[in-house]
Amino acid sequence: MLCTCFHCGENIPKGIDLHVNIDSVSQPMCCIGCESVASAIVENNLTDYYRFRTELAPKGEQLVPQQLKRNQLLDDESLQEEFTYKTDDFKETILTVDGISCAACAWLIEMQLSKEPGIKSINVNATTQRATVRWEESKLKFSQILKAIDNIGYKALPFKASQVEESNQKQSKQFIKRLGISGILMMQVMMIAVGLYFGAFSGMSEHTELYLRWASMILAIPIITYGALPFYTGAINTLKMKRLSMDVPVSIAITLAFCASVWATVSQQGEVYFESVSMFTFLLLIGKFLEFRARLRASHVSANLLKLMPMTATRINNNSEEFVAAKKLQKFDVVLIKPGETVPADGIIVTGASQLNEAMLSGEQLPVTKTVGDTVLAGTINGDGNLTVEVKKENQHSFLSQMIRLSESSQAHKPKLAQLSDKIAQYFVAVILLTAIGTALYWNTHLPDEAFWITLSVLVATCPCALSLATPTALTCATVALNKRGIMIKSPHAMETMPSVNCIAFDKTGTLTTGEFTIEKIEVVNQSLQEQELLTIAAALEAHSEHPLAKAFTQYRDFSVNVKYVEITPSSGVSGIYNSTTYKIGKASWLLSDPSHTFKDAQCVLTKNDELVAAFYLSDSIRENASDLISDLHNQSIKTLMLSGDNEAGCNKVQAQLKLDAIHHGLTAHDKVDILKKIQQDHVVTMIGDGVNDTPVFGAAHLSIAMGNGTDIAKNGADIILLNSDLTNIINLKKIAKKTKKIIWQNYLWAFGYNAIVLPLAVMGYITPYMAVIGMSASSILVTTNSLRLLKR
Repeated sequence: MLCTCFHCGENIPKGIDLHVNIDSVSQPMCCIGCESVASAIVENNLTDYYRFRTELAPKGEQLVPQQLKRNQLLDDESLQEEFTYKTDDFKETILTVDGISCAACAWLIEMQLSKEPGIKSINVNATTQRATVRWEESKLKFSQILKAIDNIGYKALPFKASQVEESNQKQSKQFIKRLGISGILMMQVMMIAVGLYFGAFSGMSEHTELYLRWASMILAIPIITYGALPFYTGAINTLKMKRLSMDVPVSIAITLAFCASVWATVSQQGEVYFESVSMFTFLLLIGKFLEFRARLRASHVSANLLKLMPMTATRINNNSEEFVAAKKLQKFDVVLIKPGETVPADGIIVTGASQLNEAMLSGEQLPVTKTVGDTVLAGTINGDGNLTVEVKKENQHSFLSQMIRLSESSQAHKPKLAQLSDKIAQYFVAVILLTAIGTALYWNTHLPDEAFWITLSVLVATCPCALSLATPTALTCATVALNKRGIMIKSPHAMETMPSVNCIAFDKTGTLTTGEFTIEKIEVVNQSLQEQELLTIAAALEAHSEHPLAKAFTQYRDFSVNVKYVEITPSSGVSGIYNSTTYKIGKASWLLSDPSHTFKDAQCVLTKNDELVAAFYLSDSIRENASDLISDLHNQSIKTLMLSGDNEAGCNKVQAQLKLDAIHHGLTAHDKVDILKKIQQDHVVTMIGDGVNDTPVFGAAHLSIAMGNGTDIAKNGADIILLNSDLTNIINLKKIAKKTKKIIWQNYLWAFGYNAIVLPLAVMGYITPYMAVIGMSASSILVTTNSLRLLKR
């Protein structure tokens, strides 16, 4: 008798002895090709393919289930460019994870994936149902990460706003469908229960009572199987990984109640509880649905940011227009942006002028005027002018992509208190199960008729989910609220540190002042050079600097004048060679060995072969709302000081208007660090600067804040970025950080307090199953709703 291949169905040639163990059964294979494909299917835990396939696989083809093919396809580098961020050391991506029902699920995913070789970090946000993963490509493929998540019982995909919205809509429909079916059937079961209850007093016939019991059981089956399915799935997934979640005691309670009622119906003895278990399941589903809706509202922001990206762009190629996918735009591509269109990529305006709406990125509602040479950002909306823009960054490195990635990272951060509560929540379920067993044994000997219901109440009354939700929901809502105001949180510890800050140090130029300098006066010392020539040389040198002072010389730039061998001395100036002559421009204290009284007030001086040739006097205006900010900080007893590299006259001019507690002028970056270290002995210090040459100073402060100006925020060393450069947002940041801390503590107080009170009451029999269900659901909903208060302005 010929044996056929289990994989493709063809006859196995004589002499071939190949087998693959599928679902604990050794199955024959006809060739190495079929063996390798079948082995891949088994290794990827996709043997359901064989159970549900409608036809045999073609011989020798690498036919694997669609899911495995899809995952392996995502290893393609060109595809990964769309959803990953790559550095020299690691890759990073955001995943949408289906099936997360509470924070215990997030903890389980983090624990299991952290064991995979090559995973540098993984943070799962239970509120947004998204995971931020960093991994080493040389050790781990992207498809293997998806496979590892799939093995735990969850489904993961690269985060895309459109897919997330579709998934959320699908989940919402499933919830409503389960609620609808469970609710309608529960009402029918309740009506029969009323009949049974009153029938007990009016001499209902035994035949009629048995009929109603069987009717109740049949109506309850869809509720117990379909309605309660999410609880069973969650329980099975966690038990597979030898963990416990709240779904475990809930599933036990539903199963026990239903099985007890079925036994009573079949054996025609004892009481039935079909109406109770139906109501119990329905109330649990309502709680889950309300919690889902609350989490959905909190998770909208990142998805909404991604929706800002247009699908297509108009690229100019050989003087002709062509439509291309916006995500395919490359650096140096030139695109046409018509009035009303969304900017498809970060770039610089080549021709045209217009007003752009940047509210979605910075929170600034007024349109911003842009012209040739200005930077435009992906996701902003063009106003009334045609713009031709040269792309400077690919999609995955755009300002918008960085915002989303950093926002997800800050939301997923867990403070030490949250990490402790997660551990408590894991053991808490075990305590509940042990307590339920003890309760059942005790009441079975003292009050057998009520033992079952008291045990049921113990199983569901307590709620460790509220403990785990206390922090992530609050942090997510806080990040959303800050993003709406144009405040980007980069470092996870920022929200923890900000409430404790009692001293704020400001850089002057570009922070307390606008940083938009104009040249007020030029003092020519060496008359051999004309003023225009001096300005041209100075502009050529300053073109290599990112310091705000350099912008004052931009209008004098002559591109026919090029400086060679340029060297930049941080916090001092720029030097270079032009026409075989060494020119230097910078601080007088750097270039002049003994700066005379005449030039000490000059913002910068120009030397030729180390001889002074000109001094430049620049003016800068104080930033709007700077005075209000300093007054507010003083009212809160927060110390303020200025750390500036500018000269004494410039600092005193600002101090005369703002009245800070202390000012320090003429400082290098090293000097600023030394001053910060001294102040930190008695204060928690925040440093606020423009992000230019501030990395060592930012690193020395407890917390650092940079003014946003469309620079590469991922490389900026600050913990927080003010995207719209509005100083009043410092007060908003402080208020929201304090409110977030307060709400987190409120959440924990409620979660711990509720569980501490309700567990003893349930054990003593004072809480009915209905009260237990309502209390458990209300606990999670209250924590989530309390966090949503952060979204209110």
